[in-house]
Parts: sequence; structure tokens; C-alpha cells
Amino acid sequence: MIRARTFTDARQQAHSNAELNWWIFMRISGLVLVFLILGHIYMTFIQVSEADATYIAVVNKLQNPAWKFYDWTILALSLLHGVNGARYSIEDYVRSRPNRAWVKIIFYTISAVIFTLGTIGLFSI
Repeated sequence: MIRARTFTDARQQAHSNAELNWWIFMRISGLVLVFLILGHIYMTFIQVSEADATYIAVVNKLQNPAWKFYDWTILALSLLHGVNGARYSIEDYVRSRPNRAWVKIIFYTISAVIFTLGTIGLFSI
């Protein structure tokens, strides 16, 4: 687990390249998510009036593959970012190796189901 604030410190603390890559991913995905979600909020709540925000308007918007990809990117990045952050917490607070393995298995399974349902829901429209 890396507890660094700079890339140089993270590289020194990393036990493997995978941990360093996850550390980098968390910084980049967090920054990208801020702009994706701000854009989503702007296009959903500011650009469209409340009277125009209907189910039919959302379905029409999602007919465009670019909007589906945009929303799917938010889904995928936010879920992966959150799961990786929760993995850090599980590593910190679940001390027993067998318990930690079970907690991770259950957590990853639930996360995969949520991702699958979100993807199906998004692309079935």
C-alpha cells in the first residue's frame, strides 16, 4: 500500500509495478471523473430545463452512441476508482488473511454485478 503524495515517493514505496500503476490510476481517474461528472451535471441539470427533463428526452439522448459511451465511461471509471479505494480500506482494516480474502471476493462479486447491471441498463435503451 502506497501512502505517498508525490510520484517519486510512490515509486520508492511501491512493492510492485501493479501498486504503482494503481496509485497513478487513482490520481488520473479522480481528475478525469471530476470533469466528466461536472459535464454531466451541466448537461443534465443546467442546459436542459426542468420541464424538458422527461423519460423520452433521456431515451432520445441515449440513442446517440456518444452519450452511451460518455455515461458508460462515468460508470466504469467511478466504479473502478471506488472499488480500488475500498480495496485499500479492506487491506487496512481486515487483519486476518482468510477474512480479507472472503471480504474481497464478496465485494468484487457485488461490484461486478453492479457494473454488469449498469452496462446492461445503459445499452439496452
